[in-house]
Amino acid sequence: MDKAKRERLMRKGWRAGDASDFLQLSPEEAAIVEIRAALSSQLKHRRTAKMTQAELAQRIGSSQPRVAMAENGAKSVSLDLLMRALIATGATSLDIGRAIAGR
Repeated sequence: MDKAKRERLMRKGWRAGDASDFLQLSPEEAAIVEIRAALSSQLKHRRTAKMTQAELAQRIGSSQPRVAMAENGAKSVSLDLLMRALIATGATSLDIGRAIAGR
């Protein structure tokens, strides 16, 4: 949202913020949400170029629905599973670090 629009809304009594403000996340919780989103996005990108969800699930000893949940950033999917899935697609620790850093 541009600065002028934000100021206009605030003058009318509206509050402006991001998802972290709305959900009242601590800085640590917000960072974990961002990391999970980055890893999920990277997983989907890498997986679609190489294999099906079912193939990835078989490689990591999980199920296809669980892979779909991982690719969509479901909170119930552990960061460990996201990392294992990324590594199974051929990602290196450097690739994972870059995904987290947003590059």
